[in-house]
Amino acid sequence: MTQKNKQLIETLSLPQDELFEAFETTSDGYTSEVALKKLEELGPNEIKPHKKKNPFVGFVNVLINPFNLVLMVVIAITFITDIILSTGEKDYLTISILSIIVIISTLISFIQDERSSAASEKLLNMVSNTTAALRDKEFIEIPIDDLVLGDIVNLSAGDIIPADLRVISAKDLFISQATLTGESQPVEKFVRFDEESIDGGESDYSNLCLMGTNVVSGTARAIVVRTGSNTYLGKMTHILKTTKRSTSFEHSISTISRLLMRLMIIMLPIIFVINGLLKHDFIGAFVFALTVAVGLTPEMLPVVLSSGLARGAINMAKHQTIVKSQSSISSFGEMDVLCTDKTGTITQDDIILERYMDVNGDDDMRVLRHAYLNSYFQSGLKNLIDLAIIERAKSYNMDDLINYYTIVDEIPFDFSRRRMSVILEDSNDKRQLITKGAVEEIMKLCKYIDRDGKVSLLDDETRKEAMDVYMQHNNDGLRMIAVAQKNDVPADHEFGVDDEYDLVLIGFIGFLDPPKESAKPTIESLNHHGVDVVVITGDSLGVAKKVCNKVGVDTEVTYIGKDIDEMDDDQLREAVKHCHLFAKISPDQKKRIVESFQNNGHTVGFLGDGINDALALKQADVGISVDTAVDIAKESADIILLKKDLNVLEQGILEGRKTIINMVKYLEMAVSGNFGNMISVIVASIFLPFLPLLPVHILVQNLLSDLAQTGIPFDNCDPKDLDKPRKLDSKSLTRFMMVFGPLSSIFDIMCFIVLWFVFDIRTPQQAIIFQTFWFTFGILSQALIIFVIRAKHPFSFKNRPSTVLVLVNALAIGITLLFVLTPLASTIELTILTRPHAIWVFGIVGLYLITTALIKKFVWTPLD
Repeated sequence: MTQKNKQLIETLSLPQDELFEAFETTSDGYTSEVALKKLEELGPNEIKPHKKKNPFVGFVNVLINPFNLVLMVVIAITFITDIILSTGEKDYLTISILSIIVIISTLISFIQDERSSAASEKLLNMVSNTTAALRDKEFIEIPIDDLVLGDIVNLSAGDIIPADLRVISAKDLFISQATLTGESQPVEKFVRFDEESIDGGESDYSNLCLMGTNVVSGTARAIVVRTGSNTYLGKMTHILKTTKRSTSFEHSISTISRLLMRLMIIMLPIIFVINGLLKHDFIGAFVFALTVAVGLTPEMLPVVLSSGLARGAINMAKHQTIVKSQSSISSFGEMDVLCTDKTGTITQDDIILERYMDVNGDDDMRVLRHAYLNSYFQSGLKNLIDLAIIERAKSYNMDDLINYYTIVDEIPFDFSRRRMSVILEDSNDKRQLITKGAVEEIMKLCKYIDRDGKVSLLDDETRKEAMDVYMQHNNDGLRMIAVAQKNDVPADHEFGVDDEYDLVLIGFIGFLDPPKESAKPTIESLNHHGVDVVVITGDSLGVAKKVCNKVGVDTEVTYIGKDIDEMDDDQLREAVKHCHLFAKISPDQKKRIVESFQNNGHTVGFLGDGINDALALKQADVGISVDTAVDIAKESADIILLKKDLNVLEQGILEGRKTIINMVKYLEMAVSGNFGNMISVIVASIFLPFLPLLPVHILVQNLLSDLAQTGIPFDNCDPKDLDKPRKLDSKSLTRFMMVFGPLSSIFDIMCFIVLWFVFDIRTPQQAIIFQTFWFTFGILSQALIIFVIRAKHPFSFKNRPSTVLVLVNALAIGITLLFVLTPLASTIELTILTRPHAIWVFGIVGLYLITTALIKKFVWTPLD
């Protein structure tokens, strides 16, 4: 429990005279002068908005990231080579494409950052403008901004709570906290602080009314104990304004970008110096080195990334899932822990009648009949409990029962009594009063008990035995209601609350919000796919445990909110390793639990729909809400479900994994290929008396290779690869680069050896033949190696490449062959490839593919 929370509980527990003394006030409130002085001293009761960032500064902050820096260096290099140093026609195409890529990716990130502040802005609009405060011994309407600590306010039905208040007097005060907790049932607030309410969050504290909630019924006086940014709502607003933590996917992309930058900084000076010294042309060497920089940069990464995420978003939309933040799709793929609430997600968010029992706990149709008559004949709006009773009674053909009774009168339900009664008359003119309602309220009115068909006095012993039956089933997760009746009903009488006395307790009915039929198989499927489902609920442990047992969530280890408060961060990190059910949990505790899972190395998704879920939604790697959630929850989430069901998440998880798998394919190919090309260029520069490729060759080769890679986001994935969470691991990628990069260099060097020793290509005059050969090999090998890298078993028919991938690679290869086998070769300073050269090119490419496939299958072991 935090220090501030302890102070709040002390404030709520103080006797009223000490409370007034602590706030330097009295039951008559402040005078206008004192209130004004306090307002000047403490400041207005407003949630202070953060100073809004200058949009330009925000845009620059998003622009400066590792990958954009790599691309900006490439843009600068391209500007030098293609425009400043160009002796012929200046080429603006490459620099334009690169600039557009940087601007579009930056704009997308900037727009998402700007949207993140919308949640906190909506919170600020939840509170009304004025409130009735006690000033100069009378209640007057004042702006809520003028409320100060210790002010006494008057509350009545329809009022919105203007600050955090402690109740000092109340009559049937019921508060709707739906905006905070998502629970539609009003909560009664009392003058006395109930120590048991500490087990829940601040919304459960028995005499605390939170800013932004509203009064459903009753009246009260309350004293202001927290204002402005110190209120529960204010703290929530402050946290929602913070930037969402970066995901591991984004972190890995940044790591890879920095790796590419380091490679460029280290290798390019080497290439420049070697070519300058050996070929005595430092200007040409400089241009060549800069061009190599362009060719070695995977500038298609933003395009491939955006294409993959967009494809995932489109596919998820088909499954009733709206993606607000595309980067969250990758987090879906990495997710291995899903924290979710219970109501409406695992359960049907509906009420069914589970048990109807006598006072001994045995099934008794008579109890159901009485409950049915009460629910059927009441004239008010039938709630979910009434409908559940009627439905169950009809299943036993009790419909005919109503033909034997007529209603004489009723005593309607209200929140203060928490019960309702009907007075019926049967065909023999016998009158009967039937009452059902909250167990505690009904027991107070009962003088007798019906046990085994015999009516006797309800003494202390039988009262305790009946309460034990009630508590046993209540702790087992049933929502219990008592049913009572009496036959001594007067004729020609105006019935009212005073007639609800000397009742006979006949039994209880128990209700349950049952699990969805899809919940258990979906949870099993999520577990099969490597996702642990953890239930975090504000509901009681008994109810939550019963539901979780039915759907297959492990309940061997459970914790409630009070347990979480007693743990430090290290203890909580250890606790979450073994627990799948947390009950009576507050919003702060939800956030701590999610953070503890993250600190243990998990990627966490959180599914919630109330303001009390906003902190956890913000903390989670992927926040998930539903279309029917409160606005703040939807604003804080990355993913919106059009249907509150775990089943619709499964497709999202698979789409996320497909996106990451295809991203890894691209990066493995691009990073290892680029590293290998750097090694090959250095080797070629040392031994060749001419440049192995001209700048134009590198740029065209790069363009065609990029074309081949655009199909990767649309590739198919091996179903086995989708069975576990996937992460973009920069360490594994670096390891892949160190193995397969040099491997590709070996076959580049094989090309050099064949050209040097077999075809005797050694002089500068023969450079164009060498360049044509290596140009062709470079594109063919990079295009075809995709089909080897994309799967562990590249030649298996079970995991075939997608049609899109095959087509774009065929197009890239076709254009390449068109350039090197026809007179078009001269347009890019190449010559026509001869048949012997072509045979050797295809032979080395084939050998490269087979070798890579064998190493990948039998030698290479991924870290994950």
